[in-house]
This record gives sequence, C-alpha cells and structure tokens, in this order.
Amino acid sequence: MHWKWKNCPTAWREQYLSGHKGGGPTLILEAVVDYRLWICTGDRLHRQQKCISHELLFRRWYLPKKSFVASLRSPSFKEDTYFISHLKNSERKALKELKDKLMASHGADSMWGIPLLGNADDRADVVLLKFLRARDFRVQDALNMLVKCLNWRKEFGADAILEEGLGLKELEGSVAYMHGFDRSGHPVCYNAYGVFKDKEMYEKVFGDEEKLKKFLRWRVQILERGIKLLHFKPGGVNSIIQITDLKDMPKRELRATSNHILSLFQDNYPEMVARKIFINVPWYFSLLYSVISPFLTQRTKSKFVISKEGNAAETLYKFIRPECVPVQYGGLSRPSDSLSGPPKPASEFVVKGGEKVNIQIEGIEAGATITWDIVVGGWDLEYSAEFVPNAEEGYTIAVEKPRRVAAEEEAVHNSFAARDAGKMVLSVDNTASRSRKVAAYRYVVRKSP
Repeated sequence: MHWKWKNCPTAWREQYLSGHKGGGPTLILEAVVDYRLWICTGDRLHRQQKCISHELLFRRWYLPKKSFVASLRSPSFKEDTYFISHLKNSERKALKELKDKLMASHGADSMWGIPLLGNADDRADVVLLKFLRARDFRVQDALNMLVKCLNWRKEFGADAILEEGLGLKELEGSVAYMHGFDRSGHPVCYNAYGVFKDKEMYEKVFGDEEKLKKFLRWRVQILERGIKLLHFKPGGVNSIIQITDLKDMPKRELRATSNHILSLFQDNYPEMVARKIFINVPWYFSLLYSVISPFLTQRTKSKFVISKEGNAAETLYKFIRPECVPVQYGGLSRPSDSLSGPPKPASEFVVKGGEKVNIQIEGIEAGATITWDIVVGGWDLEYSAEFVPNAEEGYTIAVEKPRRVAAEEEAVHNSFAARDAGKMVLSVDNTASRSRKVAAYRYVVRKSP
C-alpha cells in the first residue's frame, strides 16, 4: 500500500508503509505534526483516495493532547514457543519444504553458529521458523529472505563482528547497549539517540560515509551481543526486548541512518524482537500511532508499548524488575553493578497520591552498617531517612533531612554506620500530589567484624 501525503513536511513525502516481497507492513514513524497536516491514504489499483482533514485531525487528536494516556498498549503479544508440536499441519509442511529447498538451492550452511541442515537440531528449526513467520509461512519468500541473509552475513562479516574493535567506546552504555533481562528472561537492548542533538558529537560519528559505515557495524555488533544470549530452543528465550528513548532525538539528522538500520535489521534479523517499547514519547507520537494503528496487523501492534515522557519507570517496571532498569530511567541498576555479580533483588511498592509511605528496616545491630537504594519513578516528592535507636533514651538521627527530590533525579544510594541497635526509616511523602507513583528499594546490613 502506497501512502500519499498532502500538505505535509517534505520529509514525509513519498514515504510509505510496505513489506518486503510477501512480507508484513513496515512502520516508519518520523514526522512533525502541526495544524496544517493532512493525512491521505490512496489505493493505487482503484485510484481512490481518502483524506482526514486537518481540522478534524487537529480537533480530534491535537486538542486533547493534555489527556494523552500514560501508556498505549495493544493486547499483549503472545510469543511463539517454537515447539514443532504446536505448529499447524500446514506450518510443519512449510518447515520441511523450506529445509528441502534450502538443501537443493544453497546446501548446508550455518547461522549464529547453528547448522541449518543435516543434523536433527531443534535450534535450526527455531531459526528457520523465524524466517517462515516473517513471510507468513510462504516458503519461497522465506527461502529468498534466508539466502539473502546468509549472503549478507558473509559479505558483512557478521559472524566475526563481535571480535572487532570499532573505536566507539564513548557510545557504549549511552546510545545503544544490552543491559540486563526482562521478567521473562529476554535480553534487553536500550537505544537513545538524544546525544546526537549535539552537533559536534553528530559530526564525530556521522561526519562522512566511512564514519557512518563504522557506526552501522557497531550497531550490528550490539545486536549480535544480544543474540548471543538467546537459547534458540523450543520453549526458551528466543528474542530480545528493544527499548527506544525518544527524548531529544534529532529526527531529521538521523533519518537516513535510522532507515538504514531499520531496513538492515528487518532483512536479516526476523522475529528477533519480542516487544518494542518506546519511552519519553512526545505527544504527537501518540497522534501518529492513532492514525496508523488501524492499518497495522494485530501481531505488529501487540509488540508495541508507547509511554509518554516522564512515565518511563512505571512502563518499564511492568516488564523489567527495578534492579535491572538503568538509573536514568527510574531503576536501581548502575553500570558498575555488573562487577559485583547478579543484582540484589529490590522490593517494589506504590506511593498513592496524597499518601506518605514509611519503610522501616528493623533489626539493625549496634556497629552494623546499612546500605540502601531507593527510587520513586518521576520523584517530584519529599524524601527523608532517619535512624531510630531501640533504647528509649536514644535520640533519633536525621540521616537525610527532608528534601524535595526533582522528577529527573536518579535513585538515592546511601550508607549509615549505626552505633546503637535500632531501625532505619525511609520516608517518601507524596501528600502534595494526586499522582500515583511506582517505587522500589533494597538494602543490605553488614555486621561489624
């Protein structure tokens, strides 16, 4: 289906939604919305065109933007198990036919270290089923996609890319990076391109064609790291979670790069993403999604989660435990945490609007040291910490005096050495707000030697 754009920014013209031959729709969401926007859908075959006028569009979606919901979610995506016994007869037949055609046309080969033919390896079935599902079990289309992918991996050197030093260390942990797992065990990949709002950084990374090629190789390298963590087993973890932070993302400058990455990943990494979460989403993104959503397949929509700016923690906590969410997104995970083994589990709680919550950590012995982390998603409330000794004649110690914590602040990390036995009380006071907030804390008490 070709999309015609009337009276819209130049960047939108001649953009379209289409799949590769035999495939599903591809969604490119890059736009600037204003009052003059018209969105038109056209049917090439019947020469019909249907337009949503700018007045209707503006009145229906722009005016109520203040009431933009915190998170837009379609019915949850049900991930494939890849058990052969769960396939329909037609799907099992398609899998066998794909194997036969691959052997006849291409011979034995491997992908991600998995032999695709020859042995009775259920890992191979998982890989082949990904290509079949990407092409709705149309065998010839899946074969064409698979062969092109095998050729691309050889030309690109994808199998050896994990060993390459690409000299982009400054982008590690900020632009694209694997970080922890979700509640179901999927590796999580974060993407945040706001750093390229700085022109100097943009030129440093994308200044010429060679730099762009290096960045694309680096981006593939990040994805391959995530794939290395997958099981490729029926019933196992066979896909990753993608989280994209849209805050400060320079859309116009990154359009060509984004499209290149999108095309490259769709062509060569089918069915590798179990869920796509967009955070810090500007209001007009929901408008675009509302317009385009009716034309997307239910399978595609079910993978999308769209969360408005300032609501990252509440959205991410639904899928990822707080101790695995980076501190910049309202979690407790810091880059240095990986050096000390698996993250210590956190306790989650909710702070209702108009409520004050006191967390009491009891049983602290004299001479012990307590270390704690606490975070409230989108803070904007008052926080304090005090130590209350058990002895009646003891004095309460204000470890952290009450202070207003700004919405953008990261998790609090602190320690206190107790001279006397007692308890630590962490307080979060949300009485000045009506907003419900998600929160988490964890602690460890170390006794004196």
